[in-house]
Amino acid sequence: MHLDPLSNRRVLVTGGAGFIGSHIIDMLVKKGNFVTVFDNMTSGSPEFIDEHLGNDGFNFIEGDLLDTSELDRACENVDLVFHVAANPDVRLGATDTGVHFEQNITATYNLLEAMRLKGIKDIAFTSTSTIYGEAGIIPTPEHYGPLIPISLYGASKLACEALITSYSHTFDMRSWIFRFANIIGPRSTHGIIVDFIEKLGNDPKSLEILGDGMQSKSYLHVKQCVDAMAFAVENSNDEVNIFNIGSEDTITPTRIGEIIVNEMGLENVDFHYTGGKRGWKGDVPKMMLSVGKLEELGWKPKWGSEKCVRETVRSLLDGD
Repeated sequence: MHLDPLSNRRVLVTGGAGFIGSHIIDMLVKKGNFVTVFDNMTSGSPEFIDEHLGNDGFNFIEGDLLDTSELDRACENVDLVFHVAANPDVRLGATDTGVHFEQNITATYNLLEAMRLKGIKDIAFTSTSTIYGEAGIIPTPEHYGPLIPISLYGASKLACEALITSYSHTFDMRSWIFRFANIIGPRSTHGIIVDFIEKLGNDPKSLEILGDGMQSKSYLHVKQCVDAMAFAVENSNDEVNIFNIGSEDTITPTRIGEIIVNEMGLENVDFHYTGGKRGWKGDVPKMMLSVGKLEELGWKPKWGSEKCVRETVRSLLDGD
């Protein structure tokens, strides 16, 4: 079986100026690829990619996946796409029912059509654990079903997966679909850690925690996540390759709060809870993915959830 090295390839990264996308960019550039970033900059930051701007073999296009003419231009002379662009705000779907349809499903369809027309055969897609919904098996393996998401975000990502797998089969494409646990680390712009740091910065004596604080979820550092993605692309070669990416344990919001309080040097902080087992509509209270399939391939997470959280808190407090 021929496996392609992830080097000297012409790679398009949608959403490449965002949190995870920019770390993928760092990896791809380090491996010697020719990289084009396509990002509408609604959640991306020029600071995340500024070290690459102006370098040979690196190109930045500010554009939107809903603009098919801009997208066609971005897909010129590309042989691999990392499709990271999406609206990642799970909670937003409860108040804006169209945002995930447009920015996730329609955007992915537009990208796949552009790839088909340009003859691009390989796509790596960042999906999510929320496609499983409230799984009855934890740790949850890739073959778990039926898939019943409980958020519009999860539904949109599942629809994207279906589009990608069907395009792979119909048009002889090859895809890698990565179902993420909670990915955290430097350049994080949203999520529980960012939220708690902001809350404690505003009120060092009190911390509001959504739900009962006992939700149990897996967290993985972004650098290990990107390493896992690269490893899978280089070491699997099926028409459709689906992998969970996460750590092998979980942590609660209360424990995350305790770590942040400790790292910020605070004392006598009052934790108070909004109540209920969910933090918001669409919240999955218990999530841990099985990473056995990746481990069989040869990749294993280096840190547990608590160390990933602590390292992320330190990096964000340091301004990374």
